[in-house]
Amino acid sequence: MALYRAKPKDGIAWVTGASTGIGRALALDLAREGYQVAVTARTEEKLVSLSEEAEGLPGRIIPFPGDVADEKAMAGIVDAIETSAGPIVLAVFNAGKYFQTRGERLNAENFVRTYEINLFGVINGIVPTVERMRERGHGHVAIVASVSGYFGWPSTAAYGASKAALNNMAESLKYDLDKMNIRIQVINPGFIDTPLTEKNAFPMPALMKVDDAARRMLKGLKSGGFEVTFPHRFTWFLKLLRVCPQPLRFWFVNKATGWGRRPVPAGRKPRN
Repeated sequence: MALYRAKPKDGIAWVTGASTGIGRALALDLAREGYQVAVTARTEEKLVSLSEEAEGLPGRIIPFPGDVADEKAMAGIVDAIETSAGPIVLAVFNAGKYFQTRGERLNAENFVRTYEINLFGVINGIVPTVERMRERGHGHVAIVASVSGYFGWPSTAAYGASKAALNNMAESLKYDLDKMNIRIQVINPGFIDTPLTEKNAFPMPALMKVDDAARRMLKGLKSGGFEVTFPHRFTWFLKLLRVCPQPLRFWFVNKATGWGRRPVPAGRKPRN
């Protein structure tokens, strides 16, 4: 029997990180497909605006504001969605933040804040969601990671590590979720034109518009395999680069990003 794949008639689609960027665009695309879409983010006003924008579409968007980093709040949101809207058959864990993390300005807070949102924000949602799906005997989960998890990039020590963890976690969970008829996918986009990538201080090849990326993501949810990655002309090159000898990869990344020519600011004197 084929592994379950969600359809609009089956129940609710839930998207976290839906107030801006690719999460917002995907929520609208899912509503166009006829889904009833529960959306979560910290800013309720943006979710209400998104819900209003979806008026007239085949499906609808229902705001469930909350902080993905809050374990109890996320469990409460899952309960609220299933009680007031219906069973979650598709969960897209998309919330994420990027805090530049450079060697000359290391601080633990960057790592903690990144992991709280990017990694534990997924864990806090996937744990109660999978439990509901397990009880029903089917479900569909998608985790939005990034090609930055393939190997290290300049200034992404925290962000890239969190996305690498998501890839590994999804692979590990797949062995058991397959037996429970719960499809799990990991989505690894390249560079998307969002507020997150605006912080990058290096060239971003094959930069995609948000709407184009959301359409590729939706296509992957409807027919893709375990990993959904795009645009292929860029991400498949990175896959090849990942298996190259590390000295060659370090040389290429330094060259491509211009990071090798970047001067390192003078360090601050250590405190006494």
